[in-house]
Amino acid sequence: MTMAATTDAKKVRPMTKEEKRVILASSLGTVFESYDFYLYGALAVMIGAQFFSAFDVATRNVFALLAFAAGFLVRPFGALVFGRLGDLVGRKYTFLITILIMGLSTFAVGLLPSYAAIGWPAPVILIVLRMLQGLALGGEYGGAAVYVAEHAPVGRRGFYTAWIQTTATLGLLLSLIVILSLRLYLGEKDFADYGWRIPFLGSAVLLVISVWIRLQMHESPAFQKMKEEGTQSKAPLSEAFGQWKNMRLVIIALLGMVAGQAVVWYTGQFYALFFLQSILKVDLFTANVLIAWSLILGTGGFIFFGSLSDRIGRKPVILAGCLVAALTFFPLFQMLTKNANPTLDKALATVTVQVVADPAKCGSVFDPVGIRTFTEPCDVARVALARSAIKYDFTPAAAGSTPKVVVNGKDVAIAAAIPANITALSAAAVEAGYPKAGDASIVKLNSVVPNTAQAWSCILILTILVLYVTAVYGPIAAALVEFFPTRIRYTAMSLPYHIGNGWFGGFLPPTAFAMVAATGDIYYGLWYPVVIALGTFVIGLIFVPETNKRDVYDVK
Repeated sequence: MTMAATTDAKKVRPMTKEEKRVILASSLGTVFESYDFYLYGALAVMIGAQFFSAFDVATRNVFALLAFAAGFLVRPFGALVFGRLGDLVGRKYTFLITILIMGLSTFAVGLLPSYAAIGWPAPVILIVLRMLQGLALGGEYGGAAVYVAEHAPVGRRGFYTAWIQTTATLGLLLSLIVILSLRLYLGEKDFADYGWRIPFLGSAVLLVISVWIRLQMHESPAFQKMKEEGTQSKAPLSEAFGQWKNMRLVIIALLGMVAGQAVVWYTGQFYALFFLQSILKVDLFTANVLIAWSLILGTGGFIFFGSLSDRIGRKPVILAGCLVAALTFFPLFQMLTKNANPTLDKALATVTVQVVADPAKCGSVFDPVGIRTFTEPCDVARVALARSAIKYDFTPAAAGSTPKVVVNGKDVAIAAAIPANITALSAAAVEAGYPKAGDASIVKLNSVVPNTAQAWSCILILTILVLYVTAVYGPIAAALVEFFPTRIRYTAMSLPYHIGNGWFGGFLPPTAFAMVAATGDIYYGLWYPVVIALGTFVIGLIFVPETNKRDVYDVK
């Protein structure tokens, strides 16, 4: 890139052809990296069966979600490592390292033997590979966002960085399209046996394309200018987090913007998918089709809300998205139940299930990591009911009395083991009005093009959730880039982003599911995103300044 382009970058002007090409290349590489990362999320239930087969189905699901979350756990560390590298040596070369780590780790998952083949090393290696993916993604996003924002003309940063924001959703959509195509081509049995590996192995092709794309990219003009002037930071970690004026910005960015954005994003895409499959019992193919259509219909919202933030500001768009999502999550998920599984919706209102036991013999069944052992009959029964998506109430009984489960007035004895209780209690619930496996009232598709009102109603609800995602996520890259000075921007913005999305967001599915299991209420897990989104709205309203007019070339 010429120095003329660099010095003119602060003027209000359309983006040049060269800048558009560079930004397109950056976005495509990020799409491929997101595809690699989210393949696991889309196949979490199936991967649980492959690598955690020593456990019952419900525990498998929890472990599968935790393995998925392991990638999010290490993302802040990736942000620190690669953020520092990006501020010291440049954005371009950091991109090459992150894409190589991501691509090779994803390819290795496709080659990894199952638990049945090699035992406990299989899930251990799987988690290690997930953590390598998380490290790579921790360094990827900040670089992409900074890179695009530092190329964008004044007054258009929200619009141009919104293209980067689409990449995570497009990567998820690409993974779903590949999965659905293979399921249709191979059939359910072959896909479950070996076909699930093909999307991971196919990432090698995307890796080659991504590396080639990254090699064509130019360095960011803002970083190049800073380097030529000798104003870049010599110690970005200590400057970003060791000085209170900068650390204060990191905390405000995390709690006043990113935390709420993260829970809205993960609720609207990943928890919605998990809710359809594990709680509403919608089959994997149908759930993926429904989510894919909602992504297709809603993804344009990223560009709309990113552009809107250029005109009215980042703050009002992000905070409004958090507030509206928090106020409507409960009714939207209730509507999703009514349309995806109307028999279950009716049963929740008409079937009475009670766990009758001595309160002294009942403990907490909150188990977000899925490793607790329950022996008290009261606890065993409640865990079995929650894992079967059967709503229950607790009724105190006399001290020393024998605990029991009462389904519409009919007593059901409590067995010693959770799996036996799942079988017995599910049968009693079906007799009382709950849906059975494969119930015709559950939405089910045989094609990637939905042809029923029931399916399109689900897609409409899911699309609304995706639009919430686009409102909070579309402007966030521009807001974070503008929030921090150029010399520490990559390092400083990456940490709050990846703590927010890696921890607040990444741990949402297992935590929400554990909240459901602990209470017997299939909607109780929604309190997690609702409370955090409302907290972000309040903190952001008070402490977050508007940034859309700031100069991103400002070093200090």
